[in-house]
Amino acid sequence: MSNEHTPLITSGVCGLTMTPTCGTASDSTQESSSEKPSQDPRRLNTFFGVMVPTILSMFSIVLFLRTGFVVGHAGLLQGLLMVVVAYTIISLTVLSICAISTNGAIQGGGAYYMISRSLGPEFGGSIGLMFFLAKVFACGEYVLGLVEAILDVFGADPESSASEGLRVLPQGYWYTVLYSSVVLLLCLLVCLVGAHIYSRTAFVILLVVTISLLSIFISSVAVKPQDFVITHQGPGNQTLRYNASYTGFSATTLRNNLGSGYSLDYSTNSVMSFATVFAVMFTSCTGIMAGANMSGELKTPSVSIPKGTIIAVFYTFTVYVLLFILASATCDRNLLIQDYGFFQRISLWSPLVTIGIYCASLSAAMCAMIGASRILHALALDKLFGLPLAPAAITSSSGNPWMSVLYTWGLAQCVVFAGQLNNVASLVTVFYLLAYAAVDLACLALEWASAPNFRPTFQLFSWHTCLLGILSCLVMMFVINPVYSSGSIVLLLLLLLFLHYRSATSSWGYISQALIFHQVRKYLLMLDVRKDHVKFWRPQVLLMVSNPRSSCQLILFVNQLKKGGLYVLGHVQLGDLDTLPSDPVQQQYNFWLSLVDKLGVKAFVDLTLSPSVRQGTQHLLRITGLGGMKPNMLILGFYDSCTPDDFFLQDSAFCHSSVGQGSEGEYNFGVDLPSLQAHFPPVRHVESPRWLSPEEYVGIISDALKMNKNVCLGRYFFQLQGECKDSKVDGSERTIDVWPLNLLQPGSRDYQDVCSLFLLQMACVLNMSNKWRYARMRIFLNVESRSCDQGWVVNEETFRELLKKLRIRASIKIVPWDSVVQHHSLPKGEPSPASVQVLSEDFLSAVNKMLMEHSSQAAVRFLYLPRPPAHHSQSQQFLAQLEAVTNGLGPTLLIHGVTPVTYTDL
Repeated sequence: MSNEHTPLITSGVCGLTMTPTCGTASDSTQESSSEKPSQDPRRLNTFFGVMVPTILSMFSIVLFLRTGFVVGHAGLLQGLLMVVVAYTIISLTVLSICAISTNGAIQGGGAYYMISRSLGPEFGGSIGLMFFLAKVFACGEYVLGLVEAILDVFGADPESSASEGLRVLPQGYWYTVLYSSVVLLLCLLVCLVGAHIYSRTAFVILLVVTISLLSIFISSVAVKPQDFVITHQGPGNQTLRYNASYTGFSATTLRNNLGSGYSLDYSTNSVMSFATVFAVMFTSCTGIMAGANMSGELKTPSVSIPKGTIIAVFYTFTVYVLLFILASATCDRNLLIQDYGFFQRISLWSPLVTIGIYCASLSAAMCAMIGASRILHALALDKLFGLPLAPAAITSSSGNPWMSVLYTWGLAQCVVFAGQLNNVASLVTVFYLLAYAAVDLACLALEWASAPNFRPTFQLFSWHTCLLGILSCLVMMFVINPVYSSGSIVLLLLLLLFLHYRSATSSWGYISQALIFHQVRKYLLMLDVRKDHVKFWRPQVLLMVSNPRSSCQLILFVNQLKKGGLYVLGHVQLGDLDTLPSDPVQQQYNFWLSLVDKLGVKAFVDLTLSPSVRQGTQHLLRITGLGGMKPNMLILGFYDSCTPDDFFLQDSAFCHSSVGQGSEGEYNFGVDLPSLQAHFPPVRHVESPRWLSPEEYVGIISDALKMNKNVCLGRYFFQLQGECKDSKVDGSERTIDVWPLNLLQPGSRDYQDVCSLFLLQMACVLNMSNKWRYARMRIFLNVESRSCDQGWVVNEETFRELLKKLRIRASIKIVPWDSVVQHHSLPKGEPSPASVQVLSEDFLSAVNKMLMEHSSQAAVRFLYLPRPPAHHSQSQQFLAQLEAVTNGLGPTLLIHGVTPVTYTDL
C-alpha cells in the first residue's frame, strides 16, 4: 500500500518549530534550501556550545563576589548545606533535561521548546515567558554585580571629595544605573554580532576565570596573614569602619566560621537570613540551562546538552565546595561579611582576580541575554502571544534573532533600576525554580503517560527523581520568598488561562492527551456494567446521521438531552471493503470531528462501512462505546418525504465570511471550512433517490428494541431555534409538552408503564439542561369524560402522587378526547401485538388536530412511539400513521422506552 512508505513525522511543522530557518516559503527551490555551510546556524559542539556557557553562567557573580557573603553569614556548615541542596535540586532537573533532550530532535528555544512540546502550548508558553523574564532579571543582576565589582576598584572614596589614584568613578544610585546601562550596551553589541562569536570568546573568558581561580588557591598558601580596615557609608552619611583580618589556613578561623552569623548586609542595609542568603547563592545554579538555551546553534543538541550540562555541574560543584572551605579556613567573619570582593585583597596579584571577576560577570550577563533572546524568538515563532511579540521573530541573514536581542536589552535596562544585586536575587531565583519545576513536570508527565515513543537514550532518571525535583523546587521557592512565589504562581495561572483561550490548536502533540488516555483506560476498567443501578441511569445516545447539513439542529438538541452521558454521532457509509483498495471511512473522521468542533457539541464520532444502513446501524449499536460506556438509546431522524433545509447556509459558523475569524495560524488538522462544506453532499431533493427504504427504516427500530435499546424518532427539528452554542436562550419562554399515553391505542390507560415513565424521564432530563432549565413542562392526560367510569379521576390523583415521588415539577392538563376516540374502530377479534392496527384517517386526523390544539405553541413535544410491526409488509402503514399524527406539529420526539429509568427511594 502506498501509505506504508510515508516518511517519518518530523519534530515540528514549519511555522511551529523553533529553527530560525523555519518560516521560509513552502515553494522554496532546491537551490535555496542548499545554502552555503556558513549560513547554517548549527555550528557549536558540546564544549563550546554547552560546557563553556554553562560553567560561566554558574560561576557568574557568586564565584568571586558572593562566596564571602554566603560563608560569612551562613557559616561553612550551612553554606555547604546550601550548596548541596541547590545542586541536588538542579541535579534532579538536569536528569529531566537529559531525558527530554535525548528523546528526539531539539530545536531552538531550549527549555521552552522542551516544555511546550511535552506539555502543550499553554503550559509551554506561560513557563517559557516566565523563564524569559527570569533570564532578563538574571542579566540585570549580573550587570549590577559587574558594576559593583568595578566600583570596588575604581569607585571614588566616599570619605574623600577628591579622586585618588584609580578611584575616579563617582558613586551613587544614578551613577550605578548609568554604569549598568553602559555595560548593557556593550552586551547588546556583542549579542547582535551573534551567539557563535560569543561562544568562541567565551572560551577565552573561561581560561581567564580559571587562571584567576588558580591564583586564588595559590594565594591562600603564599600570602601571609594581613589585617584590614574596611569602611562603608552608613546612615546619615556617617562612615562605618570594620577591622578584618586574613589569617591564612587556621583551625581557629575554620572553627569560628563553622556556625552561622547572620547580620546586616552593607549593600542593602537589611538583616540577612537563611532564605535571603540561599536566594543569592542559588543564582549560581541558575545557569544549568545555558547550554539548553543554545539548542538552536548546537550541531547535535540531543548529545551535547546532557553530556555538557552534567560535566559542567560536576565541575562547578567541586569549585564551589573548595572555595567555601578555603574562605572559611583563611578569613575571619568580618572580612567575609564586610567585603564581598575580598579575593582581590588576599591575592598575590589582585588585578588578575579583578579581571576574572569582570570576565565572569560580563560573560554571564551576555549568556543570559543570548539565552533570553532565543527563548523569546522561539515564542515569537510559535505566535502564542500574537502581535506584541511578532517583531521578535525577525532574524538576520545568518539566523541571529536581533529583534529578540533588542527586546531583551530593553527589559534588562529596566531591571538595573533596582540598583543593587541582592534586591533582585530572590525574584530571579523564584522564577528559575518555577521553570525547573516545569521541566521536571514535563518529564514526569512523559514518564507517567507511558507513551511507547518516550524512549530517551539517557536512562538515569525515574518518576521518583522528577517528582522529588518538583517538590524540592516548590518548597525552596516558598522558603526563599513566599510573596514572590505566590505572585509567580498566580502569574503562571493567568498566562495559562490566557493561552488556553487564545492560542490555536497545535500539531506538537499534547501530553495531556496521553495522560487522559492512561487515566480513562484505568477508570473504564473500573466501570463495571454489573454494578449499574437505575438511580444512576443516564441517557447514552447513538444518533444516526445521514447528512449533517440537514441534521445539525437535531445534533444540537440531542447534545442538551444527553445529561452528561455518552453521545455518539453515527454514520453508515455504504460499500463493501472487498471491492475497495482501502477503507474510505478512515479519511472521513477528521471532517466529522471538525463538524463537532464547529457545532460545539460534546460528542464522539463513530463511522462504519456496510452494504446496508440497517446492517451498519446494527454494527454501531453493538460495538460503539467501551466497557460501561455504551449507548442505551438510538435516535433517528424521521422518515418522511419533506425537503430538509441546509443548515450550513443558515449558520454563520459555516459561511465563507467567517473563515478569517479564527485564530491566525490555527492548526485545523487538515480540514478548513471550504473542504468541510465540500465533504458533505447537498441536502436531498424530492426527486433524489432514497438510500433507505421504509422497510429498512422500521427494521432498524425493531433491531434496536430487540437489542434492548430505547428508541427515539425526531421530526421537524429543523424548525427548532436557539440551540447553537452562542445562543443565550435559557428556556424561560419555552414549553415542553409530554403526552405519555399511547395515542394510537385509546384502550390503553396505563400511564405508569415503562415507556410512559421513560417519556417523563427524558422530558425531565431535557428540563435540567442549560438551554431548557427554565422551560415550563406540561403533561397531558387523555380521559373519556362521557364515560360512566370515573376511574380517570383516581388515575389523575395517582399520577399526581407519582410525579411528586419522582420529583418532577410539571403542570398536569386533563384533555377530554371523546371526540377523538369515537373515530377509533375496535378490531374484530383479539389483535396481534406484532401487527399494526388498522386506523381510520379520521381517527389519525382527529389525534393530530387534538395535538395541534393543545401543543401548537410548545417548543418540543414528547409522544409515545408504538412498537413497530414484526412483518416488513406493514412498515409503510406504520410510518404513515406516525406521519399523520405528527403532521405539522413542529419539533417532536417519538419515544419508545424499554429500560426502567425511574427510582423513588434514596
